[in-house]
Amino acid sequence: MAEQPRTGELATTARRSFPPQGQPTIHRVNWIGLKSLYLKEVRRFLKVQTQTIWAPAATTLLQLVIFTLALGRGGREVLGVPFATFVAPGLIVMGMMQNAFQNSSFAFLSGKMQGTIVDYLMPPLSEGELMLGMCAGAVSRAVAVGCALALLMLFYPGVSLAVAHPWAVIWFGLMGALFLSFVGLLTSIWAEKFDHNAAITNFIIMPLTMLSGTFYVIDNLAPAFQVISRANPIFYVISGFRFGFLGRSDIGSDNFAVMHGALGLGTLNLVLGVVTFLLLVVPAQVSQVTDAALVVLLVLLRAGHDPDQIGRRPFTIERPQTR
Repeated sequence: MAEQPRTGELATTARRSFPPQGQPTIHRVNWIGLKSLYLKEVRRFLKVQTQTIWAPAATTLLQLVIFTLALGRGGREVLGVPFATFVAPGLIVMGMMQNAFQNSSFAFLSGKMQGTIVDYLMPPLSEGELMLGMCAGAVSRAVAVGCALALLMLFYPGVSLAVAHPWAVIWFGLMGALFLSFVGLLTSIWAEKFDHNAAITNFIIMPLTMLSGTFYVIDNLAPAFQVISRANPIFYVISGFRFGFLGRSDIGSDNFAVMHGALGLGTLNLVLGVVTFLLLVVPAQVSQVTDAALVVLLVLLRAGHDPDQIGRRPFTIERPQTR
């Protein structure tokens, strides 16, 4: 009978083999760290999904009910469709963008305020991986809110969510969520307290979303206000997303006309991504230079402002004589 291996030998064989000492295990991208950060962000909002997904969906559905009862009576049509069908896509993507902003802005800012920011800065993640993981988590929450809103609106009378151009729904939905994810991350980098974040939300994000053609077509506005509306990036998000469902919008009724808005939105997100990345990189480099300068200054103070005496004289503090 063959000799059976011992339990200790089986445990040794089953142990994980580590690379030799000094051999790097993280090369260009820390995929494990990036995946862990993304899952952390997703689980953070899924743990309280009643507050982060279903409550925003219910609030946005109430807006559909109110505006439909107030403005959509009598069979009113906009762009050739019932008012409820016209306003529903805009409300869906508006809810997606607002929640993407809240997710990316709250995560980093709460770490700064509660002293848990080390959870983001301590792991071996580069600035690009940190930005990508947090923005991907915010976009995931936006998609979850959008799906919840679409599900609830399917049961509302008078709303049709038939998709005419799937590429526009996917592109403008993701680009709109990514746009406000970058804005939220930039806000959390700048903000020093929750009041700063609330100010950006109430005085910038909310007016831009409400005055972006969600409940109306801009042809009803005066020429000057039409120009202002076309300078609003969220206007192109909502109009392009609506084009994906209805096949017509304020920015055009064919793929070629809407493609200009799609390319412009993608370019804007690319610029915002570069700006966010630089703002994450530059402070770290400035901090390193500042720390080095402080070390040199302390050494000079210890030497009594004499570089030749560095390390020779003890550092003492002369107290003023009292009378």
